Amino acid sequence: MTPSPNPTDDFRTLRLLPLGGLGEIGLNMLAVECGGKILIIDCGLMFPEPYMLGIDLVIPDVSALRQRRDDILGILLTHGHEDHIGALPYLLDDLGSPPVYGTPLTLGLLKNRLSERRLDSPARLHTVQLRQPLKLGPFEAEFFRVTHSIVDGAGILLRTPAGNILHTGDFKLDPTPVDGQPTDLGFLAACGSEGIDLLLADSTNVENEGHTLSEKSVGDTLNSLIPACRGKVVVSTFSSNIHRIQQILNAAANAGRRVLVNGRSMIANIAVARELGCLRVADDLFIDLRQYETLSPHRVLLLTTGSQGEPLSALSRMAAGDHKQLEIAPGDTVILSSKFIPGNEKAITSLINQLFRRGADVHYETTSEIHVSGHASKEELKTLHALVRPRHFVPIHGEYRHLVRHARLATEMGLPAANAFVLSNGQTLVLGPDGAHRGEEIETGRIFVDGRGVGDLGSVELRDRRHLANHGVVNVILAINQKTGEILYGPEIFSRGFITEDCGGDYLARAEQEVRELLDQHSLETVGDWEEIRVEVRKCLRRFFNRTLDRRPLILPFILEL
Repeated sequence: MTPSPNPTDDFRTLRLLPLGGLGEIGLNMLAVECGGKILIIDCGLMFPEPYMLGIDLVIPDVSALRQRRDDILGILLTHGHEDHIGALPYLLDDLGSPPVYGTPLTLGLLKNRLSERRLDSPARLHTVQLRQPLKLGPFEAEFFRVTHSIVDGAGILLRTPAGNILHTGDFKLDPTPVDGQPTDLGFLAACGSEGIDLLLADSTNVENEGHTLSEKSVGDTLNSLIPACRGKVVVSTFSSNIHRIQQILNAAANAGRRVLVNGRSMIANIAVARELGCLRVADDLFIDLRQYETLSPHRVLLLTTGSQGEPLSALSRMAAGDHKQLEIAPGDTVILSSKFIPGNEKAITSLINQLFRRGADVHYETTSEIHVSGHASKEELKTLHALVRPRHFVPIHGEYRHLVRHARLATEMGLPAANAFVLSNGQTLVLGPDGAHRGEEIETGRIFVDGRGVGDLGSVELRDRRHLANHGVVNVILAINQKTGEILYGPEIFSRGFITEDCGGDYLARAEQEVRELLDQHSLETVGDWEEIRVEVRKCLRRFFNRTLDRRPLILPFILEL
């Protein structure tokens, strides 16, 4: 069900419209409505799950907002990770190109993404000042500092006539952040004193006991590990993790190594971060490919993307010995300084195995302390709830089990169980003078991006791709004189991914005979709808393959009417 085309103008009531990010990691997008006006918090993508064969990216379905574009006052961005900003280049036009608000690095990273796509109208990007209220219709938005695995992370306080909403963004309580800017606990305490009617909080690490380790612990590991390396050092991490990149560059400088940066997004993000003063490093630390080739291996460090085992990344090609300019040699050290994203484990372990085969010493998340999370663990979440003391709570940013556990934690901290809402995408929440309650369902879903195509593939096409991948395809070619019904050519059958050429000749000939016997049962000269014959051919071969091989290939009959 979609929202009413004439939404209520009651300023005493607000409504949450979650479009993504609940019950999943990624696709973070939340609309907040008050007085008939809408603010959107984040607009992220997710990377394809294993069953999404051939899909490049997944973005939220914003059908529920397309008829409300004139009501959208702006898009507020908490930070620059792809799961919070990555869908904007694809959806900004659909949303009416409203103004976008964020911190300097967040908008700097977004500009790179927007430049890769030619939008129908230019984006209106506005840099916000922390703890400076921003008036947008019935909303007053105030950004505040939070620590995360990216520079310039922020949470957002929304003041409305219907109540105050606090959105934490992705955060942790790191006492020693790399940039010296910890989560603003003073602001959180002030929010608790002012009164928070609804808290929306990051749930990713709610299952982890204790506190999340400080990002500086990774720097300590790098500074002890890199000087002991004999050959060249290759470090792979996410290009948006500027804090991690700063520590890698510092460790390289401390070890007397020069740095070659590889990967388009890595080069672009480093340039943006340096321009904004978020990354501080001497110019002469960096080298180009010509200098890299002249230096001894123990004098260089290669900083690259590809830590998730992406097939076309430089690191994967180096591991396979397929890179023209860069190689892995025995005695080199490779450091994968990132998390194994769920769904990528097989690709990453395959990459690690290839690197070991090339004689490299490989360090990764489960063997060395070269990665820490950017999300708050259980004790930090307890601190958040103790400071804010919300009247109502909605856990966000996590799989469904994370949301349930975070709601339980909130009740353990004193929140009435009836005031903790575990929502799914599309399930609205209404907050008014009488408290909060679940509202109507809105239309949500996932839109698939494949190459230049956005939304032109759906569940049927994915099902066919899975069928092809699992069972192969069989094509049947048949040419018939549509006036006389005479078979002019075929039936000829050939397959891909179904049976080997050595074994397939005689077997496919038997299949062709099955089709001939089927056609002999029909008066082809009187056939008015050849689609019926296609269906009969498909059924005939399906029975034959199932009976003889117990296989279920995708069967595609092609009947040419001449």
